[in-house]
Amino acid sequence: MTAGEAGLEELIRFEIRNQVAWITIDNPEKGNAISPGMRDRMASLVNGLNGRFEARAVVITAAGRKLFCPGADISLRREPAPRPDGAPESAVGESRRMMLDGQLKLMPAILDCELPVIAAVNGTAAGVGAHLALCCDLVVMADHAKFIEVFARRGLVPDGLGAWILPRLVGLQKARELMFFAEDIPAEEALRIGLCNRVVPGDDLVAATTEWAERLAAGPTRSLMLTKWLVNRSLDVDRRTLEDNEAWAVELNSHTLDSREGLASFRERRDPIWRGF
Repeated sequence: MTAGEAGLEELIRFEIRNQVAWITIDNPEKGNAISPGMRDRMASLVNGLNGRFEARAVVITAAGRKLFCPGADISLRREPAPRPDGAPESAVGESRRMMLDGQLKLMPAILDCELPVIAAVNGTAAGVGAHLALCCDLVVMADHAKFIEVFARRGLVPDGLGAWILPRLVGLQKARELMFFAEDIPAEEALRIGLCNRVVPGDDLVAATTEWAERLAAGPTRSLMLTKWLVNRSLDVDRRTLEDNEAWAVELNSHTLDSREGLASFRERRDPIWRGF
């Protein structure tokens, strides 16, 4: 834990309700900015949900109405490793190592989570905070919320897998525009260009997200898991590889109880009862 960090359980709250795991950023003193310890706790929580049965969907959101997450908490810096006299304050390779040990653990945890993950964006999501939301499987935004690809405003290079996720959502041309100009992207514009799935009044955000999350949690969990696995790899492989991936996904799913239930309910003309395995 970085000096100055404490009470991570309060800063990143976690609870399971109706088979939905809720992960809530609650760092009002820093405007919901994410510290290294908070980031690591989030990654650990998401990874820890794989293979468990008490949760079948995940929601990532934040406390308050103004800010979802403005990015990393830059006021907290890890102490540099001891170095010999005359060595530079920042040696070549240290920033890369910090990235691989930092944001590049949280975003893959969300993308690779076996459960569907919904971002409930309650306010401004900037920089890494925007990428945190965009790496989720579904995004619900309050009507007053916005995204900002803020990096160019600070002379920085996008991180947190932004250069991977953004072109996949809006295409290369639009991704470059958003990253180069770093302008605010209001909720309705985000919906128009494909950065989110729904925009709802701020007072309805929790209810709308809960309705979606509980629908997913009541669904065929392993089928959804394999669907996510296929879709997330679809743009990175050639057609023949995708054919093989699809065949394996169908094979694996055919051995689940929910797959059998789906066919049985169709034959018997009744609603299926999904058990999640």
